[in-house]
Amino acid sequence: MASLTQALRLVGLLESELIRRRGEIDRNDDYYRGRHPLKFASDEFRRFHGDRYRDFSDNWVQVVADSPVERLEVTGFQVPGELRADEELWRVWQTNGLDADSQLGFLGAVNSARSFVLVWGDPDDEDTPLVSFEDAGQCIVAYEPGSRRRRRAALKRWQDGNQDFATLYLPSEVWKFSRPLARQDKSPQMADVDEELAQWEPRELVDEPNPQPNPMATVPMVELPNKPMLVDDPISDVSGVTAMQDAINLLWAQLFTASDYASFPQRVVLGAERPMIPKLNAAGEIVGKQPVDLSKFAVDRVAWITGKDAKIAEWQAANLAAYSGIIEVAVGHLAAQTRTPQHYLIGKMANLSGDALIAAETGLVKRVNEKQMWFGQALREVARLILLARGEDARAREMRAGRVLWADAESRSHSQLADSLLKLKQLGFPFEWLALRYGLTPTEVADVVAMREREAEMDPVGEITRMMAGEQPGPGPDDEGDPDEDEAGA
Repeated sequence: MASLTQALRLVGLLESELIRRRGEIDRNDDYYRGRHPLKFASDEFRRFHGDRYRDFSDNWVQVVADSPVERLEVTGFQVPGELRADEELWRVWQTNGLDADSQLGFLGAVNSARSFVLVWGDPDDEDTPLVSFEDAGQCIVAYEPGSRRRRRAALKRWQDGNQDFATLYLPSEVWKFSRPLARQDKSPQMADVDEELAQWEPRELVDEPNPQPNPMATVPMVELPNKPMLVDDPISDVSGVTAMQDAINLLWAQLFTASDYASFPQRVVLGAERPMIPKLNAAGEIVGKQPVDLSKFAVDRVAWITGKDAKIAEWQAANLAAYSGIIEVAVGHLAAQTRTPQHYLIGKMANLSGDALIAAETGLVKRVNEKQMWFGQALREVARLILLARGEDARAREMRAGRVLWADAESRSHSQLADSLLKLKQLGFPFEWLALRYGLTPTEVADVVAMREREAEMDPVGEITRMMAGEQPGPGPDDEGDPDEDEAGA
């Protein structure tokens, strides 16, 4: 068991690493929300036009991040040796609202390179542990040296009101700390004093000890890495998009500027004196001349030109199509680099066949499959923690080799899907497997199987007729049936 000094030192180390990561996390979040600074512009352009385009962005980052997340859908968990998905694990998943919150966790991992899942027992309902997805800006996990899976400690740090809170999770115990929130409007010297005085202190808890024992005997927080590396941090899908996003924004800004200044033919008067108008005093007498305000000509588009040598020259309008063509090429590069289908970005589809559409989305499907593999490993560990929190140690050991069930990442029409499933049925694939491939969750498949059983009970003759025609029979009241009874019925 760690001492208070050891726990405080560990909190400080983990907090320092969390602060280091925070810069990239906040930057990626800004880009996802469309808050993009104007980059790659010359000093002159930024000085004259920077404020004009401060709040503008042609936000492709959000499309790139959302495209795989919309195809990541967990449908169940399966313990090794069992034919059907575990109903209790799915009940806990849905009770915690994770069928919806998991989408937030997957999006957080895509944007921030990682997200986290926290599992803890609920004293009011021992059969339903509390499970929540956590933000990468608030959580961090420390691993055993040389391992990417064996967790040594985890920290969650957040702000609420005028205080900072931190919870340190260790395999044997859980520590809870708090400190006053440092004010931002103080001088650097006073800020240093506040930082020295506002150290982490154990939280005073009325209904539980601090530290409290960890009944699961393992760190109850799991990291979901987006694109893990062998010797470095995982990679966000957003980090590689920001540079091209900045270039696209600059091109739009230049196009808008050219459109404002040079989208119409510009005319210039040569060899003529500047038009003058009489200058009158209070009595209406002419006392001199003053030049005409040239902005009036720009509005009225009419000028009275005098002088025998006066000439009018014209500059052609700027070719704005050159900008839009470069933007389209840039978006195409972005699509290729991120394996996002071009019809997601460009929005041009011309009577594509089903096979052509599947081919166009192959890169995205492979990208989703990779995320299912890495997120699936983490979620399998989450399922194991749920079983540990329920006190099912034996099933928790089995779940180490379990499976996470996902909805099909490939997008196909109903006619294509039905045709392929019909052919698989003719090859002998069982009904429940086909129903899962169709996109039903394991719970829905169980409901459909029960409906088939009721239909078979209500129409035994029809069931026998289908058997004689070579169709796969629906399961009867008892799953095995009696051949002698079937022959007698026939």
